[in-house]
Amino acid sequence: MIGVLIVAHGTLGESLIHCASHVLGRRPMRVRQLGITIHDDPDALLPQAQDLIHHLDDGSGVLVLTDIYGATPANLVARMRVPGRIEALAGVNLPMLIRALTYRDRSLAEVIEKAISGGRDGVTRVPVEDGTQGGGGDAAA
Repeated sequence: MIGVLIVAHGTLGESLIHCASHVLGRRPMRVRQLGITIHDDPDALLPQAQDLIHHLDDGSGVLVLTDIYGATPANLVARMRVPGRIEALAGVNLPMLIRALTYRDRSLAEVIEKAISGGRDGVTRVPVEDGTQGGGGDAAA
């Protein structure tokens, strides 16, 4: 089973895991997070992140999810990537995490594709339903 590590700003990772646990009805196994604050030294966190990856990897690989490409968490994650073994995606959101958790019994490459599509397809404009309050359309921008 593919391990999942979220490396993100502050408490975002734990919040995403908590929300995914709610959606799935239980806390998923083999999922961890590492929160990074403005006061943290990325070099000091690297061994901790590597230790988390080591514990998550049962031989199937680890998918590391991070929030903002180019920010400190993503830069830390980039230092840990091992193509085909430890892969990383930026732009984590709840649909991406749910999709990764749902399909992580497949290959790492397949989990990556499912996570990307979940994250991308999870961003959509919510339509106004007929018969609801609020009526006719968008508010002025």
